[in-house]
Amino acid sequence: MEDLTLTLTLLLLAAAFMAGFVDSIAGGGGLIAVPALLLAGFSPVEALGTNKLQGLFGSGSATVAYARKGHVDLKAQLPSAALSAAGAALGAILATIIPGEMFRAFLPFLLVAIALYFAFKPNMGDIDRARRLSPFLFGLMIVPMIGFYDGVFGPGAGSFFMLAFVALAGYGLLKATAHTKLLNFASNLGAFGIFAFFGVISWKIGLMMGAAQFLGAQAGSRLAMKNGAKIIKPLLVITCVALAAKLLLDK
Repeated sequence: MEDLTLTLTLLLLAAAFMAGFVDSIAGGGGLIAVPALLLAGFSPVEALGTNKLQGLFGSGSATVAYARKGHVDLKAQLPSAALSAAGAALGAILATIIPGEMFRAFLPFLLVAIALYFAFKPNMGDIDRARRLSPFLFGLMIVPMIGFYDGVFGPGAGSFFMLAFVALAGYGLLKATAHTKLLNFASNLGAFGIFAFFGVISWKIGLMMGAAQFLGAQAGSRLAMKNGAKIIKPLLVITCVALAAKLLLDK
C-alpha cells in the first residue's frame, strides 16, 4: 500500500518520531508504529514488515549514540547480537504463516509485571549489581528467545530485554538501555531480512518513517544519557502500563 494522503503520511511520520524517542529510552516503539500503520490501511503482516524497516533506523541510531559515549561495547556484544538476529529471523518466518495474535492474551499481564518490578524494586539506578546468569548463558538462552518474540510479534520486546539485563545480567538502567538498543537493532535486522524476502514491506513509507525514527531516537537517547535512571525508570514503567492497556483495549 503506497498511495497515502498527505495527512496520513504526516501522521505516520509523527508516530515514527515518537516511537523512536520512546523506544530509545524504554522500548515499546512498536506499539506506537504498528497500530499507526494498521490504521493507515496496511495488512497486519505488511505493518510488521514495514515496522521492522523503519525500526532499523531508530534502534541503529540509538545504538550508535550509546556506543559513542562508551555505554556499550559493540565488538564484545556481536555474538549476542547475532543470536538476537537469528531468533528474530525464525520468529518472522513463523509470523508469515501464523498471526502473532496468540501473544495478546498474556502479554498485557507480563508488561504490568515488568512495570511493577521496575516501579517497586528498591535501589534501582545506573550502578551495576551482581548478575544471576553468566554472560554465556544469558546470550545463549535469553537473547535468542526475546529475539524470536520480536520477530513473530514484537511489541514489548525492548521491555523484555531491559528486564533481562537488569534482573539477570545485573546491569544498571542506562547500561541496560544501551545494550537493549543493540540487541533490538539486531532483532529488527533479522526479522527485516525475512519480511523483505517475502515481499511484505512498504519501502517508500518505511524509509520515510525510518528518517523520522532516526531523529526521534537521537533525541531520546541523548535525554536518557543526560538523566540516566531518573528518566529511564519512570518512562519504562509508564510505557509498560500504556502498552498493556492498549493491548487490552484492542481485544
